[in-house]
Amino acid sequence: MDASFLLRPQALPTWDCLLLNTPSCKWGTYFSRVPNQKYWINMKSIHLITPYFKENRFLICLGLFTLIIVDFLQLFIPRVIKWAIDDLTAFSIDHHQLLFYGLYIASIAILIAILRYIWRFCLIGTSRRIEEGLRNRFFNHIQKLSASYFIHMKTGDLMAHATNDISHIRMASGMGLVAITDAVVLGIASIGFMMYINITLTLLALIPMPMIILGTRFFGRKMHKRYQNVQASFADMTEIIRERFAGIRIIKAFNQEQNELDHVSQISKTYIQHNINLVRITASFFPMMLLFSNISLVIIIGVGGQMTIMNTITAGDFVAFINYLALLTWPMMAMGWLTNLIQRGAASLDRINTILETKPEISESSNAVSLKKTKGDIVFNHVHFNYPSALKPVLSDINLHIKPGMTLGIIGPPGSGKTTLLNLLPRLYDVQKGQILLDGIDIRQIRLDELRSQMAFVPQEPFLFAGSIQDNIAFGRQTCDHNDFIQAVTSAALLPTIHLFPDQFKTIVGEKGVILSGGQKQRIAIARALLSDAPILILDDPVSQVDADTSHQLIESFKRWKGQKTIIIVSHRLSAIKYADQIIVLKEGHIVLSGTHETLIQRLQTQDNYYAQAFRLQEIEEKYHAV
Repeated sequence: MDASFLLRPQALPTWDCLLLNTPSCKWGTYFSRVPNQKYWINMKSIHLITPYFKENRFLICLGLFTLIIVDFLQLFIPRVIKWAIDDLTAFSIDHHQLLFYGLYIASIAILIAILRYIWRFCLIGTSRRIEEGLRNRFFNHIQKLSASYFIHMKTGDLMAHATNDISHIRMASGMGLVAITDAVVLGIASIGFMMYINITLTLLALIPMPMIILGTRFFGRKMHKRYQNVQASFADMTEIIRERFAGIRIIKAFNQEQNELDHVSQISKTYIQHNINLVRITASFFPMMLLFSNISLVIIIGVGGQMTIMNTITAGDFVAFINYLALLTWPMMAMGWLTNLIQRGAASLDRINTILETKPEISESSNAVSLKKTKGDIVFNHVHFNYPSALKPVLSDINLHIKPGMTLGIIGPPGSGKTTLLNLLPRLYDVQKGQILLDGIDIRQIRLDELRSQMAFVPQEPFLFAGSIQDNIAFGRQTCDHNDFIQAVTSAALLPTIHLFPDQFKTIVGEKGVILSGGQKQRIAIARALLSDAPILILDDPVSQVDADTSHQLIESFKRWKGQKTIIIVSHRLSAIKYADQIIVLKEGHIVLSGTHETLIQRLQTQDNYYAQAFRLQEIEEKYHAV
């Protein structure tokens, strides 16, 4: 790394970028939001990145080799300058020889530029590959973790791990490798060349250098702590503004623009104050670095000047010595910076490793069986389930047999366990007692991917990705039969709505489908499920957000699948389930009633007949609206 720019004030923003990684820096943020603490370098998690070093060992060796050559080429330039100055002071040079020295330096500079490109491509490129590999591995592992993990783990914390911590590791494995190589090679070689010129002058010039190392470590810790505050407040501000943008309709509807502006202004002031606190440190750090570098320069000018006058060293040696001092400043700073960099990288490795070592609660049995195509025969056998934070069981002693091609309707008051019952089928959660059988096989003994491929799920709150309508319906399918696609869209009562959009299926729905109504999002989720052509169709309140006419169309579509698919449908609208072969009523995790629509409404006087009472209320409501 070329350290000669350190004597130029205009170079300071580059160092500010390197040390602090401000948002404008190409290195990316590598400071963590974890509370400030001292980390001893711990290599227990080093196994996470060793495969990447082995895989890229040729590039790393080539990068280190070219980096070392660059360091030595930089050390050779002051020698050329010395020869030129000595010849000039001796009046033994003509313009042809002077041009030769100039071309000599220019050739070295071109070679340095080429080799610097190579080592940056190799070493920084390798660190980027490590970053990519770790992030992909991290994301892949997060996808395998059970749904219960995300109850207590915040999405923001996972995002911090996926960005900040992995960036720490990249910096430690990329710039850390560069810094330690420069510190050793350039530092030792510079001191060696300086001592070759004059040992006494070298020892005097090195007196302030330890202060650069200590100062870098001291201010590095201060900057780290204050940058954490900047990072935290920036994240808070970003989240608050994002949330206000997402909820702009509510803000306008309640005329809260001024209140929200005041709120954002307050968090912005906090962010600015943390930045001012950080600037106070950086404003002290760089002048300190220049101070100690200039103290060494003063010593060289004072003592080295006298030696030059006394002919102890030549004028060329004097100028070369000053250049070596400039080259030495970067290794001195790197030694102080490197410890913090490696500590942060090691701490981040440990945090990433902790998550990667987290075992999913839902896992595949070692002797899991394959189930390519199910008949759709489902049995709940004395099933019990409870969430860790719940005071009482969510489901208790559920016994149920759903035959192939059968349609099961589920109804019950809020909190009765309807959605939980559905979530147990694709093993988003596992039963704690009892078992669920699919075609006579415990679902915990079936390969997880094959189990879930047998089921098409429409959740109560449909989730859309910020792509097109077509992408959300196809959802990962690389190829899709056009007729099947249109059939799924038609069955979801979505085709007339699609034709209302100028871009039709190519319409971008925005974050979480922001441009769509709740009913439109729900129908896209239904089309997505129908397109999968899974033998088991699970519908959680699929008509809750659509009008009566659309609801009727959807129900007719579900009826057409009756006998062809095993359908399980939860709904508060009884019109959506009254055609079911069997209807169960859940209350406080128990099945309290079971039967067909006709048998359940005949038992109106039965105590706790939630179904019959709900049917009568909805019947009265429909008559009222008809009037």
